[in-house]
Amino acid sequence: MFDLTGKVAVVTGASSGLGRDAAMAYAQAGADVVLLARRLERLEALAEELKGMGRDVLAIKMDVTDEESVKSGIAQAYEHFGHLDILLNNAGIAVGGGVDTLTVEDFDKSIDVNVKGIFLVSKYVVKHMIENEYGRIVNIASVNAVIADKDDIFVRHSYNASKAAVLGLTKGMAATYGKNNITVNAIGPGLFESEMTEDTLFKSDDFLTLYYGLNPMNRAGKQGELNGTILYFSSDAASYTTGQFIVVDGGMSIV
Repeated sequence: MFDLTGKVAVVTGASSGLGRDAAMAYAQAGADVVLLARRLERLEALAEELKGMGRDVLAIKMDVTDEESVKSGIAQAYEHFGHLDILLNNAGIAVGGGVDTLTVEDFDKSIDVNVKGIFLVSKYVVKHMIENEYGRIVNIASVNAVIADKDDIFVRHSYNASKAAVLGLTKGMAATYGKNNITVNAIGPGLFESEMTEDTLFKSDDFLTLYYGLNPMNRAGKQGELNGTILYFSSDAASYTTGQFIVVDGGMSIV
């Protein structure tokens, strides 16, 4: 049920962190992979690793906030493979600050990458899924779509807003495209060590003490611990599951 042999998985934000891990997981499950991100040299290095596993891999430089970049990149991917079966919308940023300190530019940037990016990539992928009457779309939201933090260490109002918007977009797409055998689901990671967090949250002993103290598992997520949920939503194991949101946070959101 989790075998992805013959499928093509498109991964945004694939140059590092959770996106890179997911690309590896897709390849291990048998899928060919389209790697998308702004840092082409990193994508090309990852592509060589995946090709060594016997996969067909395409690395494309893309800015998910730029429509022409997205349109061109997805067209290139479709021309190469002839079908696009899975889309992992993983590209995202986290900008700190409350509404009293955030600049308009920082707020707009959060919305552009975290929401508009998903819209644009989905826009150009989903038409091919409709033609093929098959698709699995997985949107990476965040536990911070449903919980917030009053502590100044972790105030991220634009992040809260953008990730909550991902859930609304996920439900809307799921309701519309279910008739085309396309499922659309979202995942809410808690704290994972990644390029986005290692130089910020993981450098703050005060934050880690607070987070670990509140988390039932008393730790952050480890590399690869998101992959099982990603593969579930991307496979036929979830063929009758759509519009859903699974939080992978060590129980943080339940206490």
